[in-house]
Amino acid sequence: MTMLLVLTVVLLYSSIVQGDEGTKARITASGDRMADQISRISP
Repeated sequence: MTMLLVLTVVLLYSSIVQGDEGTKARITASGDRMADQISRISP
């Protein structure tokens, strides 16, 4: 039973974080936007 719970948690985590619109992709896109905005401010 514990193994099934662990497997479920791992699968949910990987689908949330590493999916096409996952957390990792959103953070990367947000960082890219911030870097672009900062580069426009700096001479």
